Amino acid sequence: MSSITLSNDQFGIVYNVLSFALVSMLACTVYTLVSQSRVLPKYRGALVMSSMVTFIAAYHYMRIFNSFEDSYANGAVSVGTGKGTFNEGYRYVDWILTVPLLLVEVIAVLGLAKAASSSLISRLVPASAAMIALGYPGEISTVNNTKVLYGVLSTIPFLYILYVLFVELSKSLDRQPDGVAATVGRLRLLLIATWGVYPISYLLPILGQSATDPGAFVNRQIGYSIADVLAKCVFGLTILKIAKMKSAAEGMKEAA
Repeated sequence: MSSITLSNDQFGIVYNVLSFALVSMLACTVYTLVSQSRVLPKYRGALVMSSMVTFIAAYHYMRIFNSFEDSYANGAVSVGTGKGTFNEGYRYVDWILTVPLLLVEVIAVLGLAKAASSSLISRLVPASAAMIALGYPGEISTVNNTKVLYGVLSTIPFLYILYVLFVELSKSLDRQPDGVAATVGRLRLLLIATWGVYPISYLLPILGQSATDPGAFVNRQIGYSIADVLAKCVFGLTILKIAKMKSAAEGMKEAA
């Protein structure tokens, strides 16, 4: 367990960014749930998964928010995994549940043939779980060499996911309605761009900032939280847009 001294401004920044992420997840959960009637039934599963992603994230942000408040005393945050400490592990529990669902959302909304969907899911879900699981030991380690080792290991499944998303999934886009392929292309770019924030935040203790540096702690919370909002909320809203476009192309006037 270690202690990180925060100024009043730094405490307020972390407090507010966690609060922003929490309310964003809750709002997106409600919005995607009530929007199901605006798409055809076969695409509603993707919206349900989107709602599950943001609901799971909202629950964990509530735990992260409470953990931050409970760990702050006398101008400092206690960081670790025990009682009364700020536990970064909540994020990894969230990610190991939500990241696979994010990838399944994309496959579900495209309405691919069952064989193609099963093939993509069987490759993407294990790879995403491995990426998160391999990153956690490095996250909690205070040894830079250990952080680098597990960072490299978690990058391997990450690169494989990129390959599947940009090479294998591209084969199915030619069969999508006008505009959908381009939107899916932007969706993949959004996913990769937001995922790129996570390793930067992960590497802050290595990039000249110690694990107990207040600036590194604050920047890591900002980076993780903003990336989560983009990768879950904005991603989910884009999934909704694709579902509406496909529903309209297939004759659902209300979805237009």
